[in-house]
Amino acid sequence: MNYRARRYSSAFLSPLLPGGGLRHAFAQYAAIKPWLQAEAPSSGIEHLQSPEDRSKLDGYYECILCFCCTSGCPSHWWNGDRFLGPAVLLQAWRFLADSRDQATSERLDELDDPFRLYRCHTILNCTRTCPKGLNPGKAIAEIKRKMITRQS
Repeated sequence: MNYRARRYSSAFLSPLLPGGGLRHAFAQYAAIKPWLQAEAPSSGIEHLQSPEDRSKLDGYYECILCFCCTSGCPSHWWNGDRFLGPAVLLQAWRFLADSRDQATSERLDELDDPFRLYRCHTILNCTRTCPKGLNPGKAIAEIKRKMITRQS
């Protein structure tokens, strides 16, 4: 969260977050099922990634879930009860972009809602406030792009 142009972790300012702080933020995070999902039970064999597939995750897996981006997002201030926010959507894209995950269609179905994803108005406060220098706005745009290509 920015206060007088300084960055603060939402953990310290959690009472100021919409929905009552980090409890709500982590409930939204859990709603995206932040783990790799497979269609068939594991056979005990490793699922390796090519260097190209692994590089697609750069800039997404580094998120430390401090929710600074979410606390700086005006769309989340106004619709925090239904809009997932930049931190959660960045994590959603992290799993959508992972070649080992097999639940892409189900994940997109969960996000295909007027409020969960589409309240982002690309103000990009999220990118400016991220202490790790990540770009949640880009991840949200990638999810929207994947939604469009899926429908055509």
